Amino acid sequence: MDAFRKLEIDPRLIGMMAALVLIWIGFHVLSQGAFLTPRNLWNLSVQTSAIAVMATGMVLVIVTRNIDLSIGSVLGVVGMIVGVVQARLLPEFWGLEHPLTWPAAVLVAILAGGLIGLLHGALIAYLAIPSFIVTLGGLLVWRGAAWWVTTGQTVAPMDTHFRSIGGGIEGAVGAGPSWLIAGLAILAIGAILLVERRRKLGFGFSVRPVWAEMLVFAVAAAGVAGAALVVNAYPLPMGVARRLADAQGIPWPDGGIEIPHGFAVPVLIAVGIGAAMAFLAKRTRFGRYVFSIGGNPEAAQLSGINTRRVLMQVYGLMGALTGIAACITTARLNAATNAAGTLDELYVIAAAVIGGTSLSGGVGTIVGAMLGALVMQSLQSGMVLLGVDTPLQNIVVGIVLVTAVWLDTLYRRRIR
Repeated sequence: MDAFRKLEIDPRLIGMMAALVLIWIGFHVLSQGAFLTPRNLWNLSVQTSAIAVMATGMVLVIVTRNIDLSIGSVLGVVGMIVGVVQARLLPEFWGLEHPLTWPAAVLVAILAGGLIGLLHGALIAYLAIPSFIVTLGGLLVWRGAAWWVTTGQTVAPMDTHFRSIGGGIEGAVGAGPSWLIAGLAILAIGAILLVERRRKLGFGFSVRPVWAEMLVFAVAAAGVAGAALVVNAYPLPMGVARRLADAQGIPWPDGGIEIPHGFAVPVLIAVGIGAAMAFLAKRTRFGRYVFSIGGNPEAAQLSGINTRRVLMQVYGLMGALTGIAACITTARLNAATNAAGTLDELYVIAAAVIGGTSLSGGVGTIVGAMLGALVMQSLQSGMVLLGVDTPLQNIVVGIVLVTAVWLDTLYRRRIR
């Protein structure tokens, strides 16, 4: 514990990473070596992206002592709206495969999700309706609305440029850009640690020992470099690689050419949103207001914080993030279906709680929630590899969620 204090790392974060490693090793053994392969890990990262994006918003919702049970249904209705906009409405104005189709579709998704979130926030903050009731009603209303958008018809296919948001062959950046991104990320981590250290010293606060600072940087850098190695070890299918080589006039050798996938676009989106949300939560006035409300709502209100407006903004942000997740999901499926997002609220809430967000409010981390999303998706991916039936998968998710809340309760009793 003394080493953890010097590293200034939450022991629960270390515990969660250890649990993730055990889950990966366990599934790798049970699946006879099929889990820890570049292909499966690449697909796992893509599958985690949408849940991770929504989990970053759910942290702020739960920190304010509220909940959002409607995000799966909101994802469904926003996905249907996005599908109709880009497959039916926009082509009437500027035709198919227009370069502005995908940014317009993403903007519509963010606005639609944000407006739904603001509506929920207004009902909770200004009409004093419990968040559980509002979002439970939203779960039913928006799931029904998703069906009414096209009376249950699936909308497909999506715009070619839009599909890159969901990953796949179109949504992989390749080896060179992946190494460039990894290098920039490592430099950014070093710069952030250095700036943070200088800020603390400037205010006379205690800082990590130099060895601890170097260890944190080394582990983070190794993680980024390892991720780049894994994604670049997963090559494109041979037929796709040959088509790309022919298109660029590259001679095709007898042994073929291996073209790495590199990082998937939705993963980069999720990481970027995670970094932005972490900055918002830790370094902005809005973030401090959110945690103040969760820690003591009465004191926050007496100190002059407009708690109702902040709460409404939190739900608006949650809705906008759900809109982005809807784009990722719709693009990955290459279709908009009214069933998209079903039970996603379970995975998102579980990810936030497993990541250290307390249901009693006031405590939570963005990084922890994103790791929690990876844990939840790893469980699901591993069970799919083992051929576990969907009902049993849901049972496991429920048990993990209850266990996480119980362990969080024990931890808080211990530190009091």
